[in-house]
Amino acid sequence: MAAEPGPQLSEETHRSVDLHQIGEHRWMATNRRGGGVSIGPGDDPDFTPVELLLAALVGCGAADLDHIAGKRAPFETFRARAEGHKIRDDGGNHMVQLTVTMDVTFPDGEGGDAAREVMPRTIQQIQDRLCTVGRTVTLGDPVRYVAGRVPDPTVVSEEERPTRDEDFAGTPEEHGD
Repeated sequence: MAAEPGPQLSEETHRSVDLHQIGEHRWMATNRRGGGVSIGPGDDPDFTPVELLLAALVGCGAADLDHIAGKRAPFETFRARAEGHKIRDDGGNHMVQLTVTMDVTFPDGEGGDAAREVMPRTIQQIQDRLCTVGRTVTLGDPVRYVAGRVPDPTVVSEEERPTRDEDFAGTPEEHGD
């Protein structure tokens, strides 16, 4: 029996972040658009790697929620939290009981009513298929750590950066990564 064909991998599907050291026990992660976030051990304001994972989970869900419910009406209030427990057991260090809570309100009126109506379905879709980060954690795929050469990062110039409208072109499945 032949193996099932896998997903089509291409330059379009590829994502990367580069990391360089900025101090003792401190690093800067940069994306190809020139954005950066500092990472540290947790004894300063820098995000820890686990906090970045939680930020990615909540940020991915928020982007999808904004795209679907937010286009019916703007959020009147928006708060969200990602949380879980970092444990060490026979499986090594890992997070358990990951939960993302969305606490949003919409204005009164037809648009707000429409947004409130799609909220339960949208949150279920975010969990079941839309949030790339959450789906990756849920489905799991082995992460390989290898030694090798990392090329100098390619940073896109200000003129080449996409605008917000370009960032959100396409389907909801393409957002939140």
